[in-house]
Amino acid sequence: MKFTIAALASSLAVVSAYPITGTTVNCRSGPGTSYAVKKSYSLNDDVKISCQAAGTSVSGNNIWDKTQDGCYVADYYVRTGVNGYVTDKCDGSGSCAAPASNSATVDLIAKSEGFRASIYTDATGHATVGYGHLCTKSKCAEVPYSIPLSTANGKKLLASDMRKFETCITNMLNSKAVLNLNQYGALVSWSFNVGCGAAEGSQLIKRLNAGETVNTVLADELPKWVHGGGVVLPGLVTRRKNELALAKTSGSGAALPVKC
Repeated sequence: MKFTIAALASSLAVVSAYPITGTTVNCRSGPGTSYAVKKSYSLNDDVKISCQAAGTSVSGNNIWDKTQDGCYVADYYVRTGVNGYVTDKCDGSGSCAAPASNSATVDLIAKSEGFRASIYTDATGHATVGYGHLCTKSKCAEVPYSIPLSTANGKKLLASDMRKFETCITNMLNSKAVLNLNQYGALVSWSFNVGCGAAEGSQLIKRLNAGETVNTVLADELPKWVHGGGVVLPGLVTRRKNELALAKTSGSGAALPVKC
């Protein structure tokens, strides 16, 4: 059975847990430092975000995350992986949300990552489970499903993990980058593999933001991302070819820029 991100999202009650990055972080009654402190979180505590709101700027970030505890914590102290909204705004207006990946993208990432029901150590020494989920806690305790994972729960976990990369790709591209869902999916898969930080600083993103032809840029740049430990990895060569093939497949709807 094939899943789309949109279908899976409806089965997920909340956004995945994100770790706190400060030693002691106050959670307040409203989105700002003038509101009363309701509770505090400690370093590496996981919080689940129900919505986000604009408020007092903390080190240049004015987003505040409303947690399942019903209070607000500065997004600056929450490691969501992006400098932007990752869920709806608390006023109900919705954020300028990243598009959901299509089923072809989900299938490509799932195939590239492979499925492992039980926890294993990947090539870089990280505890991993499911479709390439990198565990953040001992024994993957942050995963909200029983392990060994079923394939259905593995897909749900993948959907949650992909949201970070959909958001970072959306946020790092400007209005000159006009992508359909297949081209967007190729970039989501690529960033899922190489990381948002590496993607954002890449020549690929710079060229797209300069308004160059999307498939020309992808054909030039994606094949460069095939190295690991200084050598060419056949698995990455195959993945880049599959991403490029997806990008060149016609028939998908518009993805970026987002119409807010």
